[in-house]
Amino acid sequence: MAQAAPKTTEALPLVTDVVIDREHLARMTFGDLSLERELLELFDRQATVLLERMRTADGGGVAALAHTLKGSALGIGALGVAQTAAAVEQAHEPVAMRAALERLAVAIEAARTHIGTLLRKG
Repeated sequence: MAQAAPKTTEALPLVTDVVIDREHLARMTFGDLSLERELLELFDRQATVLLERMRTADGGGVAALAHTLKGSALGIGALGVAQTAAAVEQAHEPVAMRAALERLAVAIEAARTHIGTLLRKG
């Protein structure tokens, strides 16, 4: 009998040089540039709010907020943010959670910077 693979952050591809997967975003928006712009703006705002809430929430609240952020990040192709949000979601020890939140903050800042560049170009 085959066992189901455990859910881990390893299921997400490791992304080091692509902040926003534009091809994925285009597929998700059916190539609608105004919808792309709207989703990028929404993610930019949402990521900031969720990170601030994570910094003051309890462990279960942090995991739930990280899960929400992970889903949003996957939707726009922000795979680095999704991967680091998954790590936050899985962190249970306070020290590990703080470290994961700091890595998430860096990933969010990189995504927000990239989104700003994309929005200025568009």
